[in-house]
Amino acid sequence: MQTIDSNIIERMAVAKWLLLCCFMVFSMVILGGVTRLTGSGLSMVDWRPIMGIIPPISLDEWQATFEMYKKSPEFIVKNYSMNLQDFKGIFWLEYLHRVLGRIIGIVYFFPMLYFMLKGYLKKNEYPKYLLMLILGGMQGLLGWYMVKSGLVNNPAVSQYRLTAHLSSAFLIYGFMFWVALSLVYPLKNKPNKSMKITLGLTLLIIVTIISGGFVAGLKAGKIYNTYPMMGNYWLPPGLFSLQPIWINFFENLITVQLVHRVLTAITFIAIILYWLKMRELNLTKRIRKANNTLVSITMLQFILGISTLILYVPISLAAAHQATALILLTVALYLCHAQIRGQ
Repeated sequence: MQTIDSNIIERMAVAKWLLLCCFMVFSMVILGGVTRLTGSGLSMVDWRPIMGIIPPISLDEWQATFEMYKKSPEFIVKNYSMNLQDFKGIFWLEYLHRVLGRIIGIVYFFPMLYFMLKGYLKKNEYPKYLLMLILGGMQGLLGWYMVKSGLVNNPAVSQYRLTAHLSSAFLIYGFMFWVALSLVYPLKNKPNKSMKITLGLTLLIIVTIISGGFVAGLKAGKIYNTYPMMGNYWLPPGLFSLQPIWINFFENLITVQLVHRVLTAITFIAIILYWLKMRELNLTKRIRKANNTLVSITMLQFILGISTLILYVPISLAAAHQATALILLTVALYLCHAQIRGQ
């Protein structure tokens, strides 16, 4: 009995640590979204993984940092009238975003070592925890790779790199959350019959989130701010104005917005139908609650998306829309886990 109790304590300690890391990554996603929406992401034009944690303190240091920014395309093209005080406003958001990333690395790395040394993590589990660590490090590199794309010629980050950076954050979050769930709910029963449908629905949510990354990267939410029609059109002109045709789905603002509209509508309808179908089945309490939560968050996200669009992408709504996307994915993963474990 003592061994069983000890295993539960160890398992729950690791689960709580992973869930703390999930919360921090969630906060990072929100802060990153606000940094992007306020135009603060290109304010730091260098990347110093160690010394970068120390911000400018004296007036001379601030002036030197501002002089570096003045050489960037963003200042030359867009922010040429900005003074030092204005610069501080955009600097601090990007700085906090980077510092939080370093804090997450510390909060992950040292407890991982502790749990390994104490035997809370078995040797056959090491690879997945080390993979999380590697993914976190790569995310930092990917973030700088994204920023660099906006420091040459056109002062805007690549939508490809931004979407990759956002998707990577969601991947790391989802990976940690799934492992934490497996620690909290370790029992394995026969998988639920609707498991494959739930997995398909989760994949649809992920694809929709990725398409939202392209909308954010291209600022495609600031055209055709009407719903459900795009201005006076269901299919606006210029959908395939770029060549080759496939590139419109990634670089044409009109096409990218339309694709996201279509995907969100399909996802919304699919989740409503899924919810209705699941209500007819004999579900466990865990699955039934998750199913009801999924449809509630979906409705909220749909309303947030439309409101963000028609109000011309206000920062508060756009940030909430991005955060709710991660909440929706969280609930979908929880539901998948419950069905795969037959719980």
